[in-house]
This record gives sequence, structure tokens and C-alpha cells, in this order.
Amino acid sequence: MIRINLAAVFFSCCIVSTTNATDLRNIDTGNRIPDEGYCDQPYVVVSRNGDWLCTLTTGSGKEGQGGQHVVSTISRDQGKTWSPLLDIEPSTGPAASWVVPLVTPTGRVYAIYTYNGDNIHLGRDDVHGWYAMKYSDDDGQSWSQRYRIPLRRTECDRLEKDGRLVQMFWGIDKPKSCEGTVYFAFTKLGRYFLEEGEGWLYASDNLLTATDPNDIHWKLRPEGEQGIRRDGFGTIQEEHNMVPLGKDRLYCVYRTSRGYPCHCYSEDGGRTWTEPEPMSYSPGGRIVRTPRACPKLWKCSNGKFLFWFHMNGGPNFAGQYSQPGGLNFRGRNPAWVLGGELKDGRMVWSQPEILLYSKDPEVRMSYPDLIEQNGRFWVTETQKTVARIHPVDGSLLEGMWAQLDDELPTDPVAAGCILDLGAGDLKLSDVEPGKPISVEDDKGFTVDFWLTVDQFTSGQILLDSRDDSGAGWAISVSENRTLTLTLGDGARQSSWSCDEAMLSEGRKHHVVFVADGGPGIISVVVDGVLCNGGNVRKYGWGRFDLEIGDVSGTGRIVTDSEGVSLHQLRLYNRYLRTGEVIQNYRADARMGVSSLPVRPATRS
Repeated sequence: MIRINLAAVFFSCCIVSTTNATDLRNIDTGNRIPDEGYCDQPYVVVSRNGDWLCTLTTGSGKEGQGGQHVVSTISRDQGKTWSPLLDIEPSTGPAASWVVPLVTPTGRVYAIYTYNGDNIHLGRDDVHGWYAMKYSDDDGQSWSQRYRIPLRRTECDRLEKDGRLVQMFWGIDKPKSCEGTVYFAFTKLGRYFLEEGEGWLYASDNLLTATDPNDIHWKLRPEGEQGIRRDGFGTIQEEHNMVPLGKDRLYCVYRTSRGYPCHCYSEDGGRTWTEPEPMSYSPGGRIVRTPRACPKLWKCSNGKFLFWFHMNGGPNFAGQYSQPGGLNFRGRNPAWVLGGELKDGRMVWSQPEILLYSKDPEVRMSYPDLIEQNGRFWVTETQKTVARIHPVDGSLLEGMWAQLDDELPTDPVAAGCILDLGAGDLKLSDVEPGKPISVEDDKGFTVDFWLTVDQFTSGQILLDSRDDSGAGWAISVSENRTLTLTLGDGARQSSWSCDEAMLSEGRKHHVVFVADGGPGIISVVVDGVLCNGGNVRKYGWGRFDLEIGDVSGTGRIVTDSEGVSLHQLRLYNRYLRTGEVIQNYRADARMGVSSLPVRPATRS
């Protein structure tokens, strides 16, 4: 046993918290967008005069109930305040839902939505009827008459829904333009309710320039009778949305109920598509995990991409190729985000970061939008009864994109580091207690270390700062060749382990446990990869008791090196972002930590 003093080997550095006095990631800090009770898809476009025009679906009842309609509201102060709601369609008419806006170079704004124009009642009236649109030439202060967008009938439209032939569809995709052509995706349904989904795409080569809506050209793609889906991936294939990649090149993502989204590519403007596959971080790489929730894509002005998701396998998760069903829409807190970049014609994604959270695990947030103006970013989200807008820390996004181009800082992260020990320092003993560590009030801490495990011994405690009451933290070897962080304050205790199959005997590994006091989440990064549960468990991250406070324990770290070589140890009195953890991993590798000699593995 070796005891390490946190004060005697204090790493001299500036202590700066990633969290501000107000954690912008906490959804309660956002500004409310007005609604009538129920609210969905609060999407924003920037008008020609710089104002923000938000369209949304709202109503006085619950989702799908009578009176659901589409409205707009204007903000002149970047989302701090909003004008009274203005009807695009009245609540007294047929159901109007799922509105998406588009602003053209002339300043005209189009609002496109599902409209139950034939007033057919199937139980819920908000996912069938016509595709309709109106426009505004005064930045959303008034709206035109309604126009019907032609919607070609395909095979799924000829299936009876509750004994009737109706077209069922909805869209979550804001229209985007590329070289003069406007595209937006949507989902058709072959069976009532929310069954046999498949993706379709509208393309218009003159929507940006036509003055008379009757002259607009509309093409429905893909060509033929079948939309974007893959047999064998189940009935839930929906909420298709896309981004242009360049002339005639498109990228589409959609949700399933299997614990992952699917993605596919088109090289001919959506006429044909590659066969959908589980979305991966890189071609042939690790699969992205998300439940049955809106998987939202954005392309930013710098040519890079963002993806909103929830990084868990869903409430019915039972393995990669399981077939869970039902209408369970849980697991939407927190919201995570990926940074993307196109490489060799295919999308490559960063490791995830938490974008937004609620301290209440039961809160669900979804159907977001991204606003970019004058170099700043905001996101909207809705909990179905509350819609808000949130400023985004641009450094979080830049850090994700920097991962992809190896442009992270080349030195280890200094801010908040209270301990930095090399292999030699790890032999220190007989020292005094050091700095306090707390996870309450949005604080957090991070344990960052390199090690080689010669032999996994379940129950072995590698690092331990706990006192006799259990207050403090510890790293131990758990079953299935994993490591576990346990933290407590003497009255409460929580723990979480890294994913299985990420650690091997006789190999150097960089392991980082991050206890983020904002959402109360423990995440684990192994060799630069954030644990996501794989095919074994729903979550790669876990929640800890938000009542836990000080976890300093004795202030000393007891190490047990039997069968384990510790090469580097850092301790931070704040949470590190995933990108900062990767920065440490790459910086240490450059400095040679990953190439230190390893003792030969011992076998019993």
C-alpha cells in the first residue's frame, strides 16, 4: 500500500471550472418560447431583418387531441422575449401539425406542414391528410392563403389505415438548399398508428425563386414505390432528416426502436439511396446508440456537421439486433451531441458531449433546432409542454470538430488540475491531506490515469481515498474485467463501471472517470472512446445521487499496485468534457506515457 498526499504533490496550475455560475447545459436556464399548453418542433429561421421567426405545433390539449394547429412567433432579442402567437392555421379548423419553416434569399418565409384537409378522423388527426404550405412576405407578421403540395401516392399509401385509404405522414426536417435546389425529408406510414414507416424526400429546383406558389416544381424521391427503409430493421423507421453534402449528394439519418439510428447516402439528389445501415461513428466503426427519439442533423456555416441524440439503447434494449416494440419514448435526458465532418465521401463523427440536461431524469427533451447567427449558436428543445431556447458554448462545438482534425491542444489540460503524478511520483508516501473535492451544486471531479493490468482480480481496490464512514472515492476492479468508480459522502454512495471488453491484460490503457455534478452523471472514457454500453447494457454512463456532497474522504489516496502498473495519475476538481479527456490521451501519447515499459504479465 502506498499513500499519496494531494497537497505535497499539488500540480501548480490555474483552477478554472468548465461550469459557469449558470450552467448553460441545464434546460431550466433557457428562455421560454410561448405556446398554448402542448408544444412541439419549435423551429427557427433568421429573417432578412435579423429577427428570429419561430414556427411550432401547439394546442390546448395533449399531443394529437382536437384543436392542434400551427403558429408562429417573433423574437427581436435572440430568444429572450417573443411576440404573441400568430395562427398559421387556426385551432378551430382541421388539425394542422409538424410545421417546418424555410426562409428564401428574397426574404419570403414558407411554412410547410401536415394538414387534415379532408377532415378524416382516425383517432388521431395529426399525421394524415395533405402536405400544405403558406408563405409570409413580411417576416412572419401575416400569412398567405393555403396551398396544397402534390404528394404522389406510393405503395404504402395504398394500404388501408383503419379501413380507409389515406396518406399518413409527418416531417421533422427543416428544408435546406444546395446549389439552388431545396430538399426536405419526411416519413410516410404504411399502417395506423406509427407503423411501417419509410422515408421520402421533396426536391424543388425553383422554390427559392418562384413568386407564384402554383408555379413551384415538386419532385418526390426516391423514384419508384418504396421509400427509405430496410427490411429486417422492423416497423419503426421514421423521422427521416437529411443534410446536403454537395451537388446532388445527400446524407439521411432516421430513428428506429432498436437502440440505434440508421443512415444512408444518395449521390443523385435523392433519386436512389444506399441501403440503410446502423449509424456509426466512422465507416465500419462503432455504432451510435440512441432510443426511439428525434435524431437531428445540422450542417453549419463552416461546412461541419452536428448530430443531436441521447446515447442509450432505449427502454426496451435487448441487444443490437433485437426487435423491441411499443410506444415507449423514454430515455431523452440528457441530450448529447456529436461533431461531424465529411471524409472521403462519408461522415465521420467525434466522441459525444452533453449538450443539455435536466436534473430530473424523468424529463424528456427532443425535437430540437439549431440557430446560427453572427458566429454564435443556440438550440431549441421541447418537453412537449415547455419549449425553450438555449445559448450554446461555442467552445464545446469547436472541441468536437477539433477531435476530427487532430487540432486539440497538444498539452494536457491544466485548468482544475489539483494532482499530476508520473510513475515516479506514484511511489511517494507519508504525506498530509490535500484539496477538497465536491460533486454538489453543479461541481464535479475527474480521475484520469494510465495503467497496465497484469491480471484482473475482482474486488481489488486500485485507488482509494475513503474514510471509515465510506466518504471519498475509489477505483476498483469489478467483474467482467472492468473498472468501477465508487463515490460517497458517508451517508450516500454511488458507483459506475466502464464498458466490458475495453480493457486487456498486459496492455497500457488510459482510463478516465468523469463525475459531472450538473446532470449527476458518471461517464467513462477508455483510450479516447466514451463508453456507450455497447451491445451489453442500455447505458455506458450512469447517474449518481445528487445529494452526495463532499467526496474528499481522507484527502489521501491509497494505491494497491499488486498486479497493476500505474503510469500516470491526474485529479481534477471539476468535470472534464469528453474532448478534454481526449486531449489528455493524445498529449500523453505524444509525450511517451503510452510507450513506458510494461512489466511482463504474471499468471497464476
